[in-house]
Amino acid sequence: MGATWITLAATIYAVWNAFNDPIFGYITDGTRSKHGRRIPYMRFTAPFLALSFILVWLAPKGAGNVVLFWWMLVTMLLYDTCYTIIGLVYSALLPEITESDQERNGLQISASLFGLLGMLLGFIIPDIVRPKGVDSSLLPLQVSMVVVAIFSMVCILLTASKIKERPEFTQVDKPIDLWSSIKFTFTSKSFLILVAANFMSILMSSLVLGMVYYLADYVLQMNTMVVLACFFIPLMAGVPVTKVFTKKFGIVGAQQILLVIAGIGLIAMTFVPKWLMLPCIALAGFGLSGPQTLSNVLFGQVADEDEIRSGVRREGSFFGVNALITKPAQSISISLIALILEGTGFVTRSANNGEAFLNQPAQALFGIKALMGLIPGTAMVLGAIILIWYPLKGRYLDNVKSKIMDMHTEKINQLEKMH
Repeated sequence: MGATWITLAATIYAVWNAFNDPIFGYITDGTRSKHGRRIPYMRFTAPFLALSFILVWLAPKGAGNVVLFWWMLVTMLLYDTCYTIIGLVYSALLPEITESDQERNGLQISASLFGLLGMLLGFIIPDIVRPKGVDSSLLPLQVSMVVVAIFSMVCILLTASKIKERPEFTQVDKPIDLWSSIKFTFTSKSFLILVAANFMSILMSSLVLGMVYYLADYVLQMNTMVVLACFFIPLMAGVPVTKVFTKKFGIVGAQQILLVIAGIGLIAMTFVPKWLMLPCIALAGFGLSGPQTLSNVLFGQVADEDEIRSGVRREGSFFGVNALITKPAQSISISLIALILEGTGFVTRSANNGEAFLNQPAQALFGIKALMGLIPGTAMVLGAIILIWYPLKGRYLDNVKSKIMDMHTEKINQLEKMH
């Protein structure tokens, strides 16, 4: 399929991808069902998520541009819609289950470890089964994607069968109208500051994941799996350690410290000799356990504060609007990569007869290191600085937690009276 068709499909997808998060966030917040307002969406969307994911990989071979355009567009829109629904529901459930930040952190540690395992497999499986030559068959890749889809569906259904929602938020809380939801969301200082910091984390992750192959191939000239191991092993090891940081410094304090650690590791990686780059990447991976684990706990605090203002739990709206605001960071990262690589004279494969040009000019190598280290590292430090103004800490946070406990006790009493 030609570049024009791909660009058109990607543009339509980007618009829908930006706005479907707040739409479904608001819808799930307002759902009232005897089975809950989150779990039914997870349970009934899982099979369609698997099916749409499979269809993405089964484009008809030899079809024309028009057919491929519609196949790409429709399957991407269907898959992203299902993924958005389940992702929002999954994220919103954690703050609803418990009021305790320590319990939320413990739950998020388990969720993060499984999520990181899935992310790592997402790198490894396609690399093992992807076509290695022009005439290679796509069948191994397609079969593996079918297996991944079915396995993922089973995991989602298993999760939906085990988690129980708190009925007071479904049966006692009354949904608020759209305009009130928008007003409460965008007048929350805590939310806006947290989203600004989270924007930096999304920008960082997009750049790091986008540049890791360039760093391995052209700067370090080693197997990408070695670089990924240096990144993911400390990251996974750091996830349970966040509990130690939160006990000593609080949730937001731990987040700031870990962001700074990640920032220092990434920035240093830009300037140190090659033999020190992998230790710097490992340090950054450890620091990134903060945004990986603690961001959703901070959103739970925001939802607690908002419940005092609005009277209802609205995690879906907050996670949805957060996605709307932070997704442009992914587009910025793509533009930065293209502009800096071109501006530093990076020699592409197409300009070198389809082969990787390993003897890149010095400025191109520095551009790769800046995109992998200096820029995302600076974003991490800026995220930590932004969180200085996050109000949910200390005595004010204690007051919010006390009021939330009283509100939930009252809602449970109302629920008992209703039955």
